[in-house]
Amino acid sequence: MYLSVKKVEPVGDYKLHLTFENGEEKIFDVSPYLNIGKFAELRDLSLFNSVTIRFDTIEWANHLDMDPEYLYEKSIKIENVHNKSLQQTA
Repeated sequence: MYLSVKKVEPVGDYKLHLTFENGEEKIFDVSPYLNIGKFAELRDLSLFNSVTIRFDTIEWANHLDMDPEYLYEKSIKIENVHNKSLQQTA
């Protein structure tokens, strides 16, 4: 299923809060990619925080973008993130 990204917000620890066109909100963790090619540039927090919506996906100031289908598939629903946090603190 192809869903456009409608909103993106950096939330710390190299994570992005994404809102998709169906209203779902998810967290995508960029940190596993920070040692791969052009993604290494995103270790610079000012560059990482430059993320914005471009067409139907996200893009950084260095023109790096990601496929919206990949973002949707690999991100975690906000409710699941919250539940994992609760389990770890219990």
